[in-house]
Amino acid sequence: MAKEEATLDDAEDVLREAQQAVEKTIRALRTSSPEERENLRHLEQQLLELAKKLTNRTVEIAVFGEISTGKSALINALAGKQLASVDVRGGWTREVSRSSWTEYSLPGLGHSSVVLVDTPGINEIDGQERADLARRAAELADIILFVTDSDLNQIEYEALVELARYNKPIIVVINKQDLLTQQQRQRLLEVLQERLRDLVPPDRIVTAAADPREREYCIQSPDGSERTEWRKPPPDVEKLKLLVFQILEQQGLALVAANTLLFARDTSDAIVRERMRCRNQAADRCILQFAVLKGVTVAGAPGMAADIFAGLSVDLWMLVNLGRIYGLSMNRQQALHLIKALAGSVGIISATDYAIHAASSAFKTLTFGASIAVTLIPQAVAAAFSSYIVGHAAKYYLEHGGSWGDSDPREVLRRILASVDAGGVKRELRELILQRVRKNKR
Repeated sequence: MAKEEATLDDAEDVLREAQQAVEKTIRALRTSSPEERENLRHLEQQLLELAKKLTNRTVEIAVFGEISTGKSALINALAGKQLASVDVRGGWTREVSRSSWTEYSLPGLGHSSVVLVDTPGINEIDGQERADLARRAAELADIILFVTDSDLNQIEYEALVELARYNKPIIVVINKQDLLTQQQRQRLLEVLQERLRDLVPPDRIVTAAADPREREYCIQSPDGSERTEWRKPPPDVEKLKLLVFQILEQQGLALVAANTLLFARDTSDAIVRERMRCRNQAADRCILQFAVLKGVTVAGAPGMAADIFAGLSVDLWMLVNLGRIYGLSMNRQQALHLIKALAGSVGIISATDYAIHAASSAFKTLTFGASIAVTLIPQAVAAAFSSYIVGHAAKYYLEHGGSWGDSDPREVLRRILASVDAGGVKRELRELILQRVRKNKR
């Protein structure tokens, strides 16, 4: 009795840990930006389903296979009653459906339940949406049943390889065995065991007859007379049941916890990737916008002192906005400190650009601003390009949590310059600057 209580306590501890991981991931997702959350909406729905699954102590067994292999019939045969729709037409299963298998509950958790999940056929036409449904079912499943009625074709094999990526126990079910002779069944079993040896253990490939065809029986009456009668034999799914029960007895609770923790971890990684993708896109837009602004502002300033002040102001403003994008609060003083860290290295950006920028500033100063019409575009592009590179260096710094990591500003700038198509960037900046100038010729 004490041992059983300890086992139950351990089970509850494992499930609580898994539940906490899911709740933490949901909180992380809900603190994302509206754009990030919209792009991750399908993951949020799966997390909510997973939380409900843990609350109800549910094990999910997802059934996959091509159309007309008897997936729905297999679910009915396992449950011992009509749960899933069965139709003579291929592709009858239009969406993922769940049905309780009341015959079984997890050891040590009397209020747990097992759910059989029917999925759309893997080879259905117009099947991208259904394929996505099936993928989500596989992510939430604890055990996968893959149903076939012959040797696997290429579509089936590729689907099985894809399902194996989820690291869930897979049972391959050779259905409709009543249509084969004993010799044919044995040969098919050997072929699949050999072909799938790297995907599915041999003892997890079993035969079944979920919906046997009618057979003619010879019936002898008490008076010795004989007559024939067509009858449907009962489903033959006992081997499959025993194998499922064996897996659940040995791994049931561990499966639920492991699958939950794995999905929560993968979802957390997906949230981080999506967050970085959205932030990077926003940062790139910000850098381009401020680079153009700096180019026009500096080139339109009347002299060297004004050039320096205008350029520094725009760069500070850009860095403050980049800090907001990456969730790092940065005031003007901190932004100025970052610019100073880069100031000693910006000379490596382009000697030609800085020569243009310096000459333009000096020329404007000597002519009291009268030469702006001549110097505007060359100086604007040079100033904008320098701001573009500085912005991407600051982006690297912010991506790494306000640190240069193992590098220094000079090395980061060199790597950015090596990865950038300078000619292409300058052409884009020039076009954007010209658009800005045409809109406001003053």
